[in-house]
Amino acid sequence: MVPRQLRVPIILSILAALVTIGLKYTAYLLTNSVGLLADAVESVVNLLAAVTAFLSLVYSAMPADRTHTYGHEKIEFFSSGLEGILILVAGGGIAWLAVKRLIVPEPLQPLDVGLLVATVASGINLVVARFLLRVGRKYRSIVLEADGQHLMTDVWTSVGVLVGVGLVRLTGWQFLDPLVALAVAANIGWTAWDLLTRSFHGLMDHALPPEDQAKVRAAIASCLEPGMDFHAVRTRLAGARRFVDFHLLVPGHYTVRRAHALASRIEAAVEKALPDIEVTIHMEPIEEAASWDDSALLALEREDRRLEQEEQRRQRAQQPSDGSG
Repeated sequence: MVPRQLRVPIILSILAALVTIGLKYTAYLLTNSVGLLADAVESVVNLLAAVTAFLSLVYSAMPADRTHTYGHEKIEFFSSGLEGILILVAGGGIAWLAVKRLIVPEPLQPLDVGLLVATVASGINLVVARFLLRVGRKYRSIVLEADGQHLMTDVWTSVGVLVGVGLVRLTGWQFLDPLVALAVAANIGWTAWDLLTRSFHGLMDHALPPEDQAKVRAAIASCLEPGMDFHAVRTRLAGARRFVDFHLLVPGHYTVRRAHALASRIEAAVEKALPDIEVTIHMEPIEEAASWDDSALLALEREDRRLEQEEQRRQRAQQPSDGSG
């Protein structure tokens, strides 16, 4: 079952989308503004995205089974990717309407009431978006973050539309309305690209951020005794869950009991550094030559260490002399 702390924000997002669709479409009917129509279309996409996000959270909360032994959390990346596609389609539709209005201008209706209605809708989206982003970051849910980012884009879109329509009201320059709609479409496209990129990285088992990898390596190193080493560290993210596996090189004479106790200490240290991470450790005898050449990652790690050592030597060479001698 979806945890309450994730379920409530998504349901709130769905309700907000329903309300803002009605308000923004009413604003369009009152004004005949293609910019406000574009804003209403994006709210329809918000609704589809919020429903998709809710369904993905339900699926990702299912426990591991025989066909999904790592769990179902990766569905969250698919959900955010689908949301990115929906946003991109909405942006294309808005751009088409704006170009059509530039070619065949249509006069706007009185704007006062329409602007007020659109402003109320934007305020609702702002409150819900900030709530989604705060909860999503707290619980590392890419679904909530994606939905929150989408709503924040909608807020800025609405601000741009309101400014554009307001300028039309002040100046009488009707062409400003479709121009603002085109700017909205471009902004929507950028948001879609960001979501699609993040989703692609998640589906391709992109490594954890460098700062998280550093925490993992530091936690492992803190538990090692003399005559031990580790390598072939791999990390990945699946929804809110994080995974790491690596090879632990220990003296060959260690008993299974002693090696297991060491592995348990390392797992506890890594989990303390990065909560909600699953650790898998492969034991190897440090004296065996094969233990140092059994992963494609080793060449990359050796190169990283070489570059790190060069950087350290460069920094030492740049340190000013103390003048002694």
